[in-house]
Amino acid sequence: MRSRLLFVFLSITIFISPAFAQKRNITEKDLFNFVWIADPQVAPDGSRVAFVRVTVNQRKDGYDTAIWTVSTSTGDSRQLTAGPRDSSPRWSPDGKFICFVRSPEKDGRPEPPQLFMLSMDGGEAWQFTSLPRGAGGSQWSPDGKMISFANGATAEELAKAKETLPVPAPPGAQPAASPSASPSPKPSPERESDVRVITRAVYRSNDSGYLDFKHPSHIWIVNAPRTGEDKVTPKQLTSGRSSDGNVTWAKDSSRIYFVSDHRDEPYYELGQTDVYFISVSGGQATKLTSFDMGAAVFSVSPDGKKVAFYASTNKPVRSYTEPDLWVMDLAPDAQPKNLTADFDWDLGGGVGGDNSAPRGGGGFPPTWSADGKSIVALYGKEGKANLGRFDAATGRETDVTTGNQAVQSFRATPDGSKCALLISTPTRIGDLFWMDKPGATPKQLTHVNDELFSKLNLTEPEEIWYTSFDGKKIQTWVQKPPNFDPNKKYPLILNIHGGPHAAYGWVFDHEFQWMAAKGYVVLYPNPRGSTTYGQEFGNIIQYHYPGDDYKDLMFGVDEVIKRGFIDEKKLGVTGGSGGGLLTNWTVGHTTRFAAAVAQRDIASWADWWYTADFTLFQPSWFRAAPFEDPEDFKARSPITYINDVKTPMMFILGEADWRTPTYSGGEEMFRALKYKKIPTVMVRFPNETHELSRSGQPWHRIERLQHIVGWFDKWLMGVPNPEYEVAPQ
Repeated sequence: MRSRLLFVFLSITIFISPAFAQKRNITEKDLFNFVWIADPQVAPDGSRVAFVRVTVNQRKDGYDTAIWTVSTSTGDSRQLTAGPRDSSPRWSPDGKFICFVRSPEKDGRPEPPQLFMLSMDGGEAWQFTSLPRGAGGSQWSPDGKMISFANGATAEELAKAKETLPVPAPPGAQPAASPSASPSPKPSPERESDVRVITRAVYRSNDSGYLDFKHPSHIWIVNAPRTGEDKVTPKQLTSGRSSDGNVTWAKDSSRIYFVSDHRDEPYYELGQTDVYFISVSGGQATKLTSFDMGAAVFSVSPDGKKVAFYASTNKPVRSYTEPDLWVMDLAPDAQPKNLTADFDWDLGGGVGGDNSAPRGGGGFPPTWSADGKSIVALYGKEGKANLGRFDAATGRETDVTTGNQAVQSFRATPDGSKCALLISTPTRIGDLFWMDKPGATPKQLTHVNDELFSKLNLTEPEEIWYTSFDGKKIQTWVQKPPNFDPNKKYPLILNIHGGPHAAYGWVFDHEFQWMAAKGYVVLYPNPRGSTTYGQEFGNIIQYHYPGDDYKDLMFGVDEVIKRGFIDEKKLGVTGGSGGGLLTNWTVGHTTRFAAAVAQRDIASWADWWYTADFTLFQPSWFRAAPFEDPEDFKARSPITYINDVKTPMMFILGEADWRTPTYSGGEEMFRALKYKKIPTVMVRFPNETHELSRSGQPWHRIERLQHIVGWFDKWLMGVPNPEYEVAPQ
C-alpha cells in the first residue's frame, strides 16, 4: 500500500512540478548565456530568414557570430556556418546562394574579413576574395551576376599583393619588377613609423580608434561564383582620397549609385550628401545631385526611378532635428521630397536598451510596395518602435504593427508583401517574427532565450505619465522588484539615459531587471530632450542643457515617492553619457540622493569641446566656441558646482572612450571630490570605449553592473565593501 501511495505521489509531483517550478531572480552573470539575433535577411521567396546569431565566446572576453536560418512556415532553425566571426548574410536574387563575410584565423588571430559563398544545395562555404585589408558591405546586383563590396587597400598594397592574390592592380599602379636570373639579396624591410602626424581636428572615433585617412573605402565588384572551382577576379570601380559609401545598385544592374564627401574637413560644416553613379564597366564617376542633409541607406523603388531614405534637415540648425522619410528621383540635380513633414514622430528611430546584438550589424532601410505606391518604415513614438505604411505620394500613415514593443530591425520580400521583424520587449531580448500579409498578427519564429528566461522571475515595468513643473507630460517606467509588496519601503535608483536625444521604452534592459532583482525600485524617465515625442519636445533643450530636463527628473522622483513605497533616505542616481552629465548636474543641485554613479560622463563642457571625437557643437548645442563665450560653457558645466556636491560618487570610465574622454569628465570630478574629502571611487575599464554597457567585453559588462550596484549597496543598504575604501581594515 505504501509503495502504491508513493508512486501516486511521485506521479502527481512530476506532473505538476513544471507549472509550479520555482523561478529565480535574474543575475548579472546571466548575460554570459544570452543569445542575440542581428541582421535578419529574408529569402526572395519568403520561405526562410537568414540571420546572425551572437553569443558570448568561451573566454567571455568577446562574442562569436554564426549564420543561421529559420523557416517562416515551421519555425525550424538551422545553423549554416560554424563561425566564430561570420556576419552579413546576403541572399542571391534567385535564393540559391548566400554571400557572407568571414574573418578567417591565422595563428589564432583574426585576419581581415573576406567574402565567402554558401550554396543552399549544401556543401562547405568557399572564399572568393583575398584582398589586402579585406572586403565587406557586399550587395548582389539585381540580375544576380555580380556582387559589390568595399575595400580600402592602397594602390601600392594591391600591387604588392597581385603576384599571390587574384587581384588586378588598379590603374596607375606600378608593375612589379621582373625577377633577374641571379636575384640580389633582399634588403631588410624598412621600419614603418608608428608616429602619427595629425592634420585634422577629427582624427579618432569612439569605437574605431585613430582614423586611417590613408585607406579610404572604395567600391569593387566581382562576378558571383557558383562553385568553389570558379576563379573570379575582383575589379576596383572607384578610387581617390575620399571614401565611398551608401552603395546602391540600379535596377537594371548597369550602374551603382553611391555617396562620397570630397570635402577635406566637413566636420565644421552642416550635413551634405553628394550622390554619384558609376558604370559597372568602369570609367569615371559622375555626380548625380547634391542636397543639404546627411542621408541613410537608399532603397530603390520597383521601377528603379526613385529612392527612399531616412534623413534630418539641417536648416534651421537645432540641437535635435526629428528624422523624416524622404523620396527622391534618380535624376540629375533632383532634390528630395519630405513625405513625413506633418508626421511628428521619429522615422528610422526607436528606443534604446542595453541588449541590442553586440556584434552582427544590419539595418532597416525603408521598403517599397510592389506597385511603388507605399513605403513601410520604422518609427518611434512614445517609447515604442513600430512599423508604419506611408503613402509614397502624400505621406499618409497607416499602422503596420502596434503594441508596447521595440521593432529593432525588419526586412521584407522583394515585393514588400511579407516581412520579418526583430522584436524586443522588457522581458524579451529580441526574437524574429513573421508577418505574411499587411496587418496580420506577427508569428514568432525564434525562441533563442526561452530556455534561460523560463527559469527567471522577470517582470514587466509599470508605465507612468506625470506632469512636470511647466505642464509638460513626461513618460516614465518603474521596474519593481520581483514579489513587490506595496506596503514595504524600497530604495530607489533613478536611471538617466544618454543622448541626450534618445529614449528609454518598451525594450529589454538587463540593467533594470537586475537592479530590481537586487531589491531596488528603478525609475527610468524620458525627460524633455528625449526622442519619440515630437520635434518640439526633443529640441526644447537647445542652449538649455542641462537645466529643465533635470527638473523633469526630480518631478519623476517625487511622483514615485508619493505612491508610498519608496524610502526617501535611500535614493540613488546614475546614468551614462548624457545621463552621466545629468548625474553630475543632479548632485551639484540637490543633496537628496544618498549615492550617485556617473558613467562615461562630462564634467566640463569646454574641456569636452576640445577633446571629443566630433566637433559640430555650435550652433547645435552652443551659440559659440568656448573661447568665444566662456560663461555659457561654465554655467552649464557640472564641475562649476562642485562645491555644492556632498553625495558619495562613483565614476565608471572606459579608457578608450573618445566620445566622452575620461579627462573631461569623471577624472575631473574624482580629483575635485578627493580634495573635498567626499567619498568617491573611480572605476576604469581598460580598452573599453563609449559602448562599454552595450558591446563591451562580456566580463567588463558584468563588472560594470557589479560596481554600480555595489556602490548603491554600500550607501543605500549599508553593505560594506572594502574595495571602495582607501585603507581597508
